[in-house]
Amino acid sequence: MSNASPLPLLHPDVAPCCPPLTERPLTAEEAVRTAAMFKALGDPVRLRLFSAVASHEGGEACVCDISDVGVSQPTVSHHLKKLKEAGLLTSERRGTWVYYRVEPSVLAAMGHILGRYAAA
Repeated sequence: MSNASPLPLLHPDVAPCCPPLTERPLTAEEAVRTAAMFKALGDPVRLRLFSAVASHEGGEACVCDISDVGVSQPTVSHHLKKLKEAGLLTSERRGTWVYYRVEPSVLAAMGHILGRYAAA
């Protein structure tokens, strides 16, 4: 039986980084931030890992539960590091395992950026 508790929301009040793409052109700074986020997700392995964490029960996943993506463990660690650097994931070490959670504002921000077409 585990005594692990879910990761706390780090920034529950964080506003999306950028306006919807249909609202106005992005500034240079907004484009850099947005491109880094989508670039990190542009790799199929990273996208699978991000999806595995986002869809995992409880909203967080142990690396031991999501590492079966067809690459070696060191490569999984590399990709998770890239997702963290892009601000898409947070992590917490519990004993020998690391647990990952999607940064709370990320999914909302991605939907916001894509604007009204995200729901279509």
